[in-house]
Amino acid sequence: MIVNHVKEIMDQQRKTIRGVARETGLAINTVSGLYHDTSKRVDVETLDKLCKLLKVNIGELLEYIEDEESPTV
Repeated sequence: MIVNHVKEIMDQQRKTIRGVARETGLAINTVSGLYHDTSKRVDVETLDKLCKLLKVNIGELLEYIEDEESPTV
């Protein structure tokens, strides 16, 4: 499963959805979807702009955690 840390990073840096959209040129809906973790797809260019603005690596924005599989019977 992919864990989205955009909200936590933006909150730590006191960045608003509107401010991030303005500074990156991304649509407010795009930033809002990432902030609220409702996005189903994310463009590489979007991730690039967020990493540059927030001064983080992609691994800080998104994290992969292996799902625990239920035992087979």
